[in-house]
Amino acid sequence: MSVLIILIPPRARLGAQRDSSPPDAGSDGYAYVLSPDGLQVGSQGRARASLLPRADSAVAVLDDNDVSWQHLSVPKAPAARLRAALAGVLEEQLLEDEDALHLALPPDAVAAQPAWVAVMNKGWLRDELDKLEKAGLSIERVVPSIWPGDAPVGHFFESPPRAGGSAAILLSFADVAGQATMPIQGTLARSKLAAMSAQPTRWTATPATAAPAERWLGASVTVLTEAERALQSARSLWNLRQFDLAARHRGTLALRDLARRFFGPAWRPVRVGLVALAALQLVGLNAWAWHQRSAIAAAQSEQEALLRATYPKLRTVLDAPLQMRRETDVLRAAAGRAGDSDLEALLGAAASAWPEAQGAVRTLRFESGRLTLAAAGWNEQQLAQFRDRLRPGGWAVESDDGRVTLSRPVAGKS
Repeated sequence: MSVLIILIPPRARLGAQRDSSPPDAGSDGYAYVLSPDGLQVGSQGRARASLLPRADSAVAVLDDNDVSWQHLSVPKAPAARLRAALAGVLEEQLLEDEDALHLALPPDAVAAQPAWVAVMNKGWLRDELDKLEKAGLSIERVVPSIWPGDAPVGHFFESPPRAGGSAAILLSFADVAGQATMPIQGTLARSKLAAMSAQPTRWTATPATAAPAERWLGASVTVLTEAERALQSARSLWNLRQFDLAARHRGTLALRDLARRFFGPAWRPVRVGLVALAALQLVGLNAWAWHQRSAIAAAQSEQEALLRATYPKLRTVLDAPLQMRRETDVLRAAAGRAGDSDLEALLGAAASAWPEAQGAVRTLRFESGRLTLAAAGWNEQQLAQFRDRLRPGGWAVESDDGRVTLSRPVAGKS
């Protein structure tokens, strides 16, 4: 699954030098890293938001200095009021109005347990996300470049060059006590060097700062390009898109992610198996349908053969069962015998199911195999009993307005 990692330019701050301010993403574009699988760098470059390459997922990475960290005990509050509870706990520690700040909890945060809370400028982050989403990019996650944790890490990189001078080398260091970024030429970094070196720290540096970093540190460092570091940050479990900056359409994103995984290389054997199963089902259904059609055709042929053998004078066969019934009815009528739809059969059926409490029928009417009898004064129980007694014999009983109608449905007709 391909991943597009977008490096959000550092936020411009008051008092910054004009020539040392970060490039405007609207003019120079965004630095990006495109990974084919989320594990290795495929390509990298810089482009405007509308020209950024497309990938299965997109992750934005914030600069080291654009996220500050506050340590607290996670308040016990429902999800809908957790943001307000966090702001209440941090009220005395925040330098800006809480409405201007965005807060985010770590992925493993547990209520009533200590955790580091990420703090960012909400308006700036919302504007950056809006720019990218207006360009058609769906940013699923926003992650920090570095964060406090039990495993100390330190990264050396160059700051933007200042007017008339060279770029300074900065150290971004994070451990269980917090995170800070400082120039190595200053006294602050030198005063903390002993404490930082005493820990089993993983030291990294950009290619341009690796040699001076090793001289200052007195130890070796691992060379890590900006693209490799961004990819490393994107693989973390952090997601700063929380509360009112949470990604919209989570259900759609989840379905899209599931679709990407399903059509990925790892699921290819499953897809092949499903296609093969569907093909077998289709072949099986067609074979069964052919077998059923053959059985029906054979049964129809037998019916036609029986009809022609029984009534040799019949020239044309259109509906063998119906024609057999009609010819049989003609012979039966000629022999003077009553059929199922004649008055005698209908009267006999009605008499066999007649309610004991009712006297003789007062009026009746016979027409085309239907016998209508007067049933005034019958209660629901008598009607139900009359109907139940005749149902096993294939008789249909209808009741309406003090009358019951008895008939035998003709097969093949509704």
